[in-house]
Amino acid sequence: MSLMLFVERVYMGIVIVFVKLFKTQKRYKWDPLNHNSDIELANSSYPMVLVQIPMYNEKEVYQLSIGAACGLSWPSDRIIIQVLDDSTDPVIKNMVEVECQRWGSKGINIKYEIRKNRNGYKAGALKEGMKHTYVALCDYVAIFDADFQPDPDFLCRTIPFLAHNPDVALVQARWQFVNADECLMTRMQEMSLDYHFLVEQEVGSSTHAFFGFNGTAGVWRISALNEAGGWKDRTTVEDMDLAVRAGLKGWKFVYLSQIKVKNELPSTFKAYRYQQHRWSCGPANLFKKMAMEIIRNKKVSLWKKFYLIYSFFFVRKIVAHVVTFVFYCVVLPATVFVPEVQVPKWGAVYIPSIITLLNAVGTPRSLHLLVFWILFENVMSMHRTKATFIGLLEAGRVNEWVVTEKLGDALKMQSSGKALKKPRIRIAGRLHFWELLVGAYLFFCGCYDLTFGKNHYFIYLFLQSIAFFIVGIGYVGIFVPNS
Repeated sequence: MSLMLFVERVYMGIVIVFVKLFKTQKRYKWDPLNHNSDIELANSSYPMVLVQIPMYNEKEVYQLSIGAACGLSWPSDRIIIQVLDDSTDPVIKNMVEVECQRWGSKGINIKYEIRKNRNGYKAGALKEGMKHTYVALCDYVAIFDADFQPDPDFLCRTIPFLAHNPDVALVQARWQFVNADECLMTRMQEMSLDYHFLVEQEVGSSTHAFFGFNGTAGVWRISALNEAGGWKDRTTVEDMDLAVRAGLKGWKFVYLSQIKVKNELPSTFKAYRYQQHRWSCGPANLFKKMAMEIIRNKKVSLWKKFYLIYSFFFVRKIVAHVVTFVFYCVVLPATVFVPEVQVPKWGAVYIPSIITLLNAVGTPRSLHLLVFWILFENVMSMHRTKATFIGLLEAGRVNEWVVTEKLGDALKMQSSGKALKKPRIRIAGRLHFWELLVGAYLFFCGCYDLTFGKNHYFIYLFLQSIAFFIVGIGYVGIFVPNS
């Protein structure tokens, strides 16, 4: 499994080098939409665009997202802003509705939509939003989660790819994190996600193999979305589900790394754990549901099917999580008790080092934090591995959906020197049993290796056990801006 992951990382590294050096990716047609001195004729050259903002009790960020969407540079009679509010708090729901009314009074075509239940969570809200009669007037739909703030020229830079290339279904933009420097935990998240956006998404797009929709900061051709079957809530990764189905219909996707949309990383460890559970469990569950459908598909090439099943799903969504935890946190430490078992240096040191360096290329400014990133990722790999098996086996928490907590304007208070607060959390709420257990196991292995071993694994084992203990006692991601 380590070799599989190594080959995958090297392959993507080679492709991204070729793309950057030789500009080998396909050039899709892009021309600015027609301008005309006659205002009415000029506006008619712009397609109708629906902008969807799904939200759920987003007290801290609803004004940011609605304001950014209403500030998009697009003819006011050719755009509809649709706020899909699933809030259960009546106070927050009223605040969102008042904000929509405020923008509506300024001449913005904004619709405030609610529903009677939260069936299907985000997928259910998006699906319900597409049923309104005015949606039939629209050609494209842009989707932004509640903490995303697109620049005013977002539509002007993305829509032409869809307007001039009829075989393109999706244009995906890159995420830019407004709170990456908030703490060490957000810096670790930035390193992982930058690799995803700068390498994985870029490689999938440039080789025309496949890349997944990130659920936000993207624009869909509505006809392609409908042809693929629309939104489905069978997994917690409705965005990836839709992208796979659209890809199997033969539609193409365009990824634009130069277009960045501001958003927020989870600031607390609790929020991050819930997010990572969803992002690990959902793809594994989707893989189980769609593997045979991908194999039987007759519209796409054998290469694309192989890329989807082996590279996109199996290696990145399953092997990457399992090998990180099982090999580096269970098997390798256990070898100190069995001196007859010798893990070759290429397997224990060289391959992991190369994989780590290739993962870190997306965030060169954080190279000095590489050791912290490795230790933190190994801790998180335990949760991801557990979530992966829950998805594959469709166990109890397979459809668990907890909305990621956001801080919004509270982040600005922190950057301006405002005090931080440490939320009062009971000891039982802060302690994480499995992290403490794995930390104790690694510490014991380290002590044994220090006393009897010859491989000097104890250096790594002690560092990794400390990382598990720090997380286990809840001393990570607990300071948040005082809002």
